[in-house]
Amino acid sequence: MLIGILATLLVLVIVAAGVGVWTVQRSFPTTSGRLDVPGLDATVTVARDDAGIPQITADSAHDLFYAQGFVHSQDRFWEMDFRRHVTAGRLAEMFGPSQVATDSFVRTLGWRTVAEAEVAMLDTETLAYYQAYADGVNAYLASRSGAELSLEYAVLGLQNAQYRPEPWTPADSVAWLKAMAWDLRSNLDEEIDRALLSTALPPEDVALLHPAYPYSAHPTIVGGPVPAAPAGQNVEPIATDAGPDAADAALADRASVDALSSLQASLDALPELLGPAGNEIGSNSWVAAGALTDTGAPILANDPHLGAVMPSVWYQMGLRCSEVSEACPFDVAGYSFSGLPGIVIGHNASIAWGLTNLGPDVADLYLERVSADGYELDGAVHPFGERTETIRVAGADPVELIVRSTGRGPIVTDITENFTEIAGEYPEASGQPDGDYALSLQWTALTPGHTPSAIFAINKAANWDEFRSGARLFEVPSQNLIYADTAGNIGYQAPGTVPIRLSGDGTLPVPGWSSAYGWAGSIPFEQLPSVANPPSGLIVTANNAAVGPDYPHLITADWDLGYRAQQINARLAAMVAAGEKLTVDDMAAVQADNLNAIAVQLAPVLAGLPLSGDASKAQRLLTDWDYSDDADSAASAYFNMTWRQLLTAMFDDKLPAGTEPVGGDRWFSVVGTLLGQPDSPWWTNEKLGITGMDAMLSYAAEQAWEEGTKKLGSDPTRWEWGDLHTLTLTNASFGESGVAPIEWLFNRGPYSVAGGSSVVNAVGWDATVGYAVDWVPSMRQVISLADFDDSTWVNLTGASGHAFNPHYADQTPLWQQHKTRPWAFTPDAVSTASRDILQLQPSGG
Repeated sequence: MLIGILATLLVLVIVAAGVGVWTVQRSFPTTSGRLDVPGLDATVTVARDDAGIPQITADSAHDLFYAQGFVHSQDRFWEMDFRRHVTAGRLAEMFGPSQVATDSFVRTLGWRTVAEAEVAMLDTETLAYYQAYADGVNAYLASRSGAELSLEYAVLGLQNAQYRPEPWTPADSVAWLKAMAWDLRSNLDEEIDRALLSTALPPEDVALLHPAYPYSAHPTIVGGPVPAAPAGQNVEPIATDAGPDAADAALADRASVDALSSLQASLDALPELLGPAGNEIGSNSWVAAGALTDTGAPILANDPHLGAVMPSVWYQMGLRCSEVSEACPFDVAGYSFSGLPGIVIGHNASIAWGLTNLGPDVADLYLERVSADGYELDGAVHPFGERTETIRVAGADPVELIVRSTGRGPIVTDITENFTEIAGEYPEASGQPDGDYALSLQWTALTPGHTPSAIFAINKAANWDEFRSGARLFEVPSQNLIYADTAGNIGYQAPGTVPIRLSGDGTLPVPGWSSAYGWAGSIPFEQLPSVANPPSGLIVTANNAAVGPDYPHLITADWDLGYRAQQINARLAAMVAAGEKLTVDDMAAVQADNLNAIAVQLAPVLAGLPLSGDASKAQRLLTDWDYSDDADSAASAYFNMTWRQLLTAMFDDKLPAGTEPVGGDRWFSVVGTLLGQPDSPWWTNEKLGITGMDAMLSYAAEQAWEEGTKKLGSDPTRWEWGDLHTLTLTNASFGESGVAPIEWLFNRGPYSVAGGSSVVNAVGWDATVGYAVDWVPSMRQVISLADFDDSTWVNLTGASGHAFNPHYADQTPLWQQHKTRPWAFTPDAVSTASRDILQLQPSGG
């Protein structure tokens, strides 16, 4: 099958060479003049600026969201269609047997089923918004087909000529929220990582490699003094009815390790379709009160960190009712998701808001005792919930999938045969009764909720109370919401469904046969972290701990460790202490901060080593370095090569497969701690003949010199971090086809970039792979509440999803250089910035 796909893709290259520009451009949207659009009640104006960013003005909410669906489809329909097949577990219908495993995983979790249930829960008004949006999408589909929709359909047509896009539905929109919740699913990966580590290391080493939040050194978002010891829920070690070590003993079995490793690989596979995920998925946001700014009004900044995809996950736009009223209450602009009505992050005429991931622990794995009759709970056998899914496969027979579930969630060990290995080996390893065992997953996103309504409630909000009412509906994924308004108020609210556990802290899989390990509801909204108008006049969120350890509920044991939050706070506090008034430009400059926190600790030690030979030439770069990961920095290039060599030499041979260091905040803390323990066995690598900290650091520094000379040349003063640290924007569907000409069609880059993992400019990389960028600030916004037209914004790519459209990647050079664009909002400013005007008019109008 793969050979056939590659052959057809190569044929496309030949065809494209013959057809030329017309094939590429036929999908470009009409952006000026008039279009008849059936289903509109009145004429809608779509004004686009020189970056192709649309501002939509309509007389009614129906027409506004109808037009949003139409315009999203003009620029991004392939992306929308691809995403809905991901979220429905229907990729095999497009791409054939290679996607059956991915579809099986998504079908097992049941994203589409949950989305349909959420649509059924919508109030009449909100459902009307979603339906109007879907009708707008379908109006566009009715006007075009195949390559007229997007170049990708020409590629797909050569391997799957029968494929035709289906009409859009509200559930297609809502399901995308499940994909975003998956990307931001908190500590499920860390839970598996701890379980795998516990098979090879004693508990004290597992604790060292998963350090707790450093409350005494790094800030929390809200909260008071830090007590001597945590309080709150029971976080004692889990005991099973076979003894306190039974669960750990089970995980120590080799087959169980293989099963967990396979599960980890499967969990990683899906986010790669949505953009690389990992421990660097996070965000920065902060807001300063007017007393601290040059305008006397708040300024709010936000840059969400997500996987780097082409086109960007975000789509900039404005949505304005020509007369704002109760019937048509929208005057809002910002960042939307193509496929979803409304604005996810941005501002309206009264308030502004930003999002970062709160990172609560909202997913748990349970080891279940199972039989043909069901699963055991508290000594009784309960029948499985069971449903059959039929996966249609392009070019092959359908695949039947039986999905079993317990009262907590789906059985994930049914997804592939590898996972069932844990069932056959568990009894012998753990002393449990003979029988079969399986893993189930409980996750808050699998319970229908009200998040689809939250977007509109926030878009309409005019004050703090109305904003919090909208936040109350924002259940999954749980986010840090920052806020500012034109009246001068600032605030922070953590919404979301965060479970309360009867036992345990969610850091390891737990026994499923006892209700003692279940959930007992969720933290009430009124008790979730929140603050309004703090005396400091500053609120900073960067995935750091939202609260101190005295908070009465367990939100997570796996906060980001706060290096970014510390640096943002330090930069802002220093300016305030110096008597400077904060400006929009200041906020953008902080977003560009490249300070590498582990370099502050480690580089001076490296600079003092007695290196031999030519490696000392590179070592001298560290002497006067400011520890910033600037793109043109030779010292940064050398340091980061040394850092990667160090992580490999210290840890890879000691850790189970799949748990090797990727870098970032967790490993900053681990190595930073070990620098104070020079005789720790972690500094020894018997295979390499290394004993002690100085020997280990010298080895890494010398290996980095060797690597640098091979990759960057023999003159270290000419090295640049950006020559190693590059970003390739990869199309989520065809960007990794393996055929270079096809990848050239849809991908862009590489771009040399600054920043790094757990740096404020969070352009992250995976040390197990190399220096190429995996995670990025997916957009940047700075909003001035004094004058919205003085705000700035930039996207990772551009407005268009059409390869070779002028707006496919036109914002990327600005993003790369940490420049930005003016953000016109008021009608006069939008009119001045407009370059193309399109009138969508009712058919016959």
